[in-house]
Amino acid sequence: MTTSSTGTGEVDPAVLAELTRLRDSIDNIDAAVVHMLAERFKATQQVGHLKAAHRLPPADPAREGRQIARLRALAEDAKLDPAFAEKFLNFIVAEVIRHHERIAETAPGTTPPAG
Repeated sequence: MTTSSTGTGEVDPAVLAELTRLRDSIDNIDAAVVHMLAERFKATQQVGHLKAAHRLPPADPAREGRQIARLRALAEDAKLDPAFAEKFLNFIVAEVIRHHERIAETAPGTTPPAG
């Protein structure tokens, strides 16, 4: 498998087989990531309801800071760019906060948003 072409412009079948194998692996990992994110959001929804019930703020900057530091360290250990990991976590946290704000707006004892 040292060449990617048979000389006729066609891709070597062994290369195609390896490409398919790698892409199948990527697809499986993507599916696992989506399922893990769904589980994470189920847990954060529960946090949002608990916060709303006790009138706690949707965001917790101190926890977010600890989580960023933790995730950056995990990323370094995994040989992943820590800045990428931080951006990814910030994206997730922003969505979680948005969910928590929506939960708080509709929690018993609060006024639902107009519209």
